[in-house]
Amino acid sequence: MPIGSKGCQTMPHDHTHSPSGHPYRKDDDVPLNYWQTLEIAVRELLIEKGVTTATEIAAQIDAMDARSPANGAAVVARAWSDPAFYDQLLADATTATRDMGFDIGPMKLIAVANTPQLHNIVVCTLCSCYPRNLLGLPPDWYKSRAYRARTVKEPRKVLAEFGVTLPAGTQVRVHDSTADMRYIVIPQRPAQTDGMSQQTLAQLVTRDSMIGTGLAKTV
Repeated sequence: MPIGSKGCQTMPHDHTHSPSGHPYRKDDDVPLNYWQTLEIAVRELLIEKGVTTATEIAAQIDAMDARSPANGAAVVARAWSDPAFYDQLLADATTATRDMGFDIGPMKLIAVANTPQLHNIVVCTLCSCYPRNLLGLPPDWYKSRAYRARTVKEPRKVLAEFGVTLPAGTQVRVHDSTADMRYIVIPQRPAQTDGMSQQTLAQLVTRDSMIGTGLAKTV
């Protein structure tokens, strides 16, 4: 029997859980891969040549980290409240969202609206193209091979697995994002929300409702 200092018995060490009871995570202290090494080299070269600064890079990273579905929710809430903006959003979502301060860069943004007759759902069959400036990082399931493959083949079944069961008469339209084109779904406005402020309406908009795998919250 192992004995510790002063004759105390040493407790067996559990290598699968930390003292707090949570599972241990593997350290990320592994050699850099090719792309990580390239990123560091290019970043340091740009700083050395005076093209940018470490402060500017850090600020851009902070701005990217701050992106969240709240951005898209603000766009949807304004569209629900402002008919003129709604029309502008459907006509040219890139410009409409840029005017709100959400610049999607060189890519084209397309807004599609759900109605009682039509339900839109977005997928990227090639990889995980996603309007990150409006929705933040994509969920893991959006990037999965199962979602990317099945959504175009059996969208109603996929929607049902997300808890969205549509009337038989509602058409389902699948939109495939590409490297230079992104989509955002404008969900149907919930009933009994007349008179609500845009800030309150935005709280009813979920990330999944702007992908099309969910609906807006009801009141």
